[in-house]
Amino acid sequence: MEVENKSVVLDIFLHGLTNDPELQPFIFVLFLSIYLITISGNLLIMLAINCDSHLHNPMYFFLCHLSFNDMYLISITVPKMLVNIQTKDQRITFAGCLSQACFVVVCTVFECFLLGVMAYDRYIAICYPLRYTVLMNPCFCVILVLFSLFFSIVNGLLHSLMVLHLSFCTDLEILHFFCEIAQILKLACSDNLINNILIFVTASIFAGVPLFGIIFSYVHIVSTVLKMPSSEGKYKVFSTCGSHLSVVSLFYGTGFGVYITSKVIDSPKKIAVASVMYTVVPPMLNPFVYCLRNRDMKEALKKVIGRTASLL
Repeated sequence: MEVENKSVVLDIFLHGLTNDPELQPFIFVLFLSIYLITISGNLLIMLAINCDSHLHNPMYFFLCHLSFNDMYLISITVPKMLVNIQTKDQRITFAGCLSQACFVVVCTVFECFLLGVMAYDRYIAICYPLRYTVLMNPCFCVILVLFSLFFSIVNGLLHSLMVLHLSFCTDLEILHFFCEIAQILKLACSDNLINNILIFVTASIFAGVPLFGIIFSYVHIVSTVLKMPSSEGKYKVFSTCGSHLSVVSLFYGTGFGVYITSKVIDSPKKIAVASVMYTVVPPMLNPFVYCLRNRDMKEALKKVIGRTASLL
């Protein structure tokens, strides 16, 4: 295989989830429905938080950013796949593929940080309730989000710049429905050991550190709750944290599931299907989790829907 010059514009073929023509219409309708449900659900959460003054606190401030990140993450991958199915053109430029992979990394890492920050917010609220408004002031909350976004962008750009130092072969095919850094590295003709080490190190740091913070926060939360004399107080605390714990379990559970699947199963198509679980399913289910398990969100959504209905 000849090595492609980097100055030449490369086209990469994304094979998607299946090459079966009979399944393409079903996949198109399925993912279009998932995309519309995800966008609508997360937009409703953002509208409810912005319209209801009772939800103007740190917990819902972070939830609003989580919803926006979920919308952005699914918008990076699914629309391109839908266009490819509709036009029957599976090509994507090398620059477009690398950009897509970079944004997926940014959104994934940002989600990890946001979940960690939300756990810290619950830790302060439950373990130090009298100091909560002082410690979690609006300025500090904005700084937490900005720092999370900054490190996420730096991580994504670092991976992208390291990919640009590699040489690629002429036959560029990815057996996936979107571009991932790991999939792009498999196309390289030159040695990519440093890139693989970088993926392992950054994933351990940017996914592991927030996860450690989540575990630390909830260990102290459980310890504090068990000391409460009132069973009603315990129920209120657990109901408040239940939504966040469900989202954390969904995100990290699907992420670890995809990682284990990629190590055990030697089938690119099955790995592509498994990747749907962490790029598409969590953004779609997060609004349902918060709406079904959170009484305040239910009331706020009823108000938003009621106002919208009255205007129509």
